[in-house]
Amino acid sequence: MNRKVMILMLCLCIILGMLASLTSSTMASGKLRAAFAWPTYIDPAVGSDESSKIAMSNLYDTLVFPDTNGNPLPHVAESWEISPDGLIWTFYLRSGVKFHDGSELTAEDVKFSMDRLLTIGEGLAYLFTGKIKETVVADKYTVVFHTEKPFGPFLSTLFNLYIVNKEQVMANIKKTGLYGEDLGDYGKDYLLTQDVGSGAYMVKEFPLEEYLLMSKNPNYWLDIDPNAPDEFKMIGVTEPMTIRTMMSRRELEISDKWASAETLQALSEIKGVNLASFPAGSMYYLSINTKEPPTDDIHFRKAMAWAFDYDTAVKLFPGATRAQGPTSSIAGFNPNAFTYHQDLDKAMEELMQSKYYNDLDKYTVELFWTSEVPDQEKIALLIMSNMSKLGIKLKPIKTPWLSVVESASSLETSPHIISLFCGARYPEVSSQLEGRYHSSSVKTYLQNEWLLDPVLDKMIEDAIATIDRDKRFNKYHEVIKYVMELCPSIFVLDYANNYAYQSEYVDWYSAQGDDIPVFGYQLVARFIKVFPEKRVELLK
Repeated sequence: MNRKVMILMLCLCIILGMLASLTSSTMASGKLRAAFAWPTYIDPAVGSDESSKIAMSNLYDTLVFPDTNGNPLPHVAESWEISPDGLIWTFYLRSGVKFHDGSELTAEDVKFSMDRLLTIGEGLAYLFTGKIKETVVADKYTVVFHTEKPFGPFLSTLFNLYIVNKEQVMANIKKTGLYGEDLGDYGKDYLLTQDVGSGAYMVKEFPLEEYLLMSKNPNYWLDIDPNAPDEFKMIGVTEPMTIRTMMSRRELEISDKWASAETLQALSEIKGVNLASFPAGSMYYLSINTKEPPTDDIHFRKAMAWAFDYDTAVKLFPGATRAQGPTSSIAGFNPNAFTYHQDLDKAMEELMQSKYYNDLDKYTVELFWTSEVPDQEKIALLIMSNMSKLGIKLKPIKTPWLSVVESASSLETSPHIISLFCGARYPEVSSQLEGRYHSSSVKTYLQNEWLLDPVLDKMIEDAIATIDRDKRFNKYHEVIKYVMELCPSIFVLDYANNYAYQSEYVDWYSAQGDDIPVFGYQLVARFIKVFPEKRVELLK
């Protein structure tokens, strides 16, 4: 064999070795890609909807973490104690937790995170507004919350206090004066596309309205399963044909949760794709504006509630059940709460008591349904048909979710009705009662009702302030009764999460019956296993 041939063979061996190494590396790199409706806000002081919560639950850590029953477990906080009067909560932090920039997480960061959330007053701030009097740093690893009054479900609400890096935020503020000369914009512009967390994943790329790509944090303070995805990509797509194409090409591991029953059935017929259905802790409401004619009239609202066809609505959503009052079937709900059913005679009796009964032709009730959720159109058409039997003109309007959010921020732009899913931010009904009906949630998509009812506010606050669990739940039942008497919404159904996923190469805890029943915790990527070599087999 001559020298030239030997050199060529040696080069070929080197190239083949490199290719084999590259292929092996590629196969070992697990990717998790899931579809979502947008917008997604990764700033813990701004985001509150589901995609935002899922992103934050991967990018950030919290003091406590929910187990599969929704109970709080130690996390960044190793332990805690509460004062005898229920007003002071002291948390002892573990040392050595590092932010993504390598700096250590301390009590100062926890205080900063709470203060920033309350000052900005957006997103999940309503959970703590009026409850937290002061946050104090006792020492480097001890933080103390002083509450205005006893706060029964406080531990569970801390699932929503995502801890941000104080130094990194303050190094990236814009001098807008929005929150004062020293705080500027409080880092809101920077946190629109960057994270300042310590979570198991960190932002790699984030072209807004397209996708959020997160990569595994190699220095995370907890062990992460080696089969957990190296990258988690949240893709802004819900169009059924696109989802189906991506799933069949193995370019998507988990579908969006808004797929219609027909789309889910089509997805389940793809080899290697299974359906997952599990309780969502989420309600589906038709959220009614109580300040805008004609829905400002309680008899008009009750007429709509009696006319709606609940049984047909439930059949449109696999796994769903009839709503039992204004909350999901989670801790504290009232199984004996009054519920409406379709009764056109009662509906007409109520309508005839309305001050608008003789002027129905002068009003058109507008209903915004979310364009990214196709099945909402079916509900919109169903209620339009139901209302026509009473002589009520109802106009469904297909609206992008971002526009729904923007419209609900002002009474002047809020429609008569918003088609709305609302999950419990923590696993007690007070999450939905407060989030949906307390005055602190107006100007958000959570309360298109604009109730602004001081009596209801006090009832909710009193219930939440009750430390004794049984007494607190009894007070929840009274709140539920009061809300039902106001009829501020049509309580459609208790929703189930329905996804299609690549079961052949993705081991997803939620699909296996180990779901974490807290809003935004169904896709914590460090608990999900991906086996890329099995994906390769499916592609052959």
